[in-house]
Order: sequence, then structure tokens, then C-alpha cells
Amino acid sequence: MICTVYKSSRKVDTYLFVEKRDNFDAVPEALMKMFGVPKLVMMVPLLKRTELAMADIEKVKTELADKGYYLQIPPPVVNLLAEHRRSLGLND
Repeated sequence: MICTVYKSSRKVDTYLFVEKRDNFDAVPEALMKMFGVPKLVMMVPLLKRTELAMADIEKVKTELADKGYYLQIPPPVVNLLAEHRRSLGLND
């Protein structure tokens, strides 16, 4: 299975994996509007890989098979000051 990865033109560090290059038929219209113009990043042979840098490869394969796409969004930003204050037992 080869999939194509696109970068969002509107959302930082957001990527869309689809089964075929330039085929976004399975992607909901609302998601495509939020995503913006897709910018081709790479084509990935998933069968020859055991892992991906920022995504669970099994989840990617499953969602591609079930939904026809996989959306990778960045992890939430951690407020380091709030975390430090909590570790000291201080309230926000």
C-alpha cells in the first residue's frame, strides 16, 4: 500500500494521508476547507515501513482502509509555566 502525504496550507504541522495522489474524494468537504490547498510532501510505501515519525502506522493503515484518509494533527501545546506551577503545588 502506497499512500500520499499532503501538508496543510492553513494549519501548521497538519498532514493529510490519502490512498491515491490528488484523490480527495473520501475526505469530507468541511475538512478540505479547513485544511486549505494541499501541498504534496511525499509518497510513502506503508507495507515496507514499520513506523512513521509522528503517527502510529497501524492507525494510519486502518483509517486509510476504513475512511480513505488519515488526518495527522500536531499534539497540543503544553504550557510549561502552568506545569511547573502545578509541580510546585501552586494554583493558577
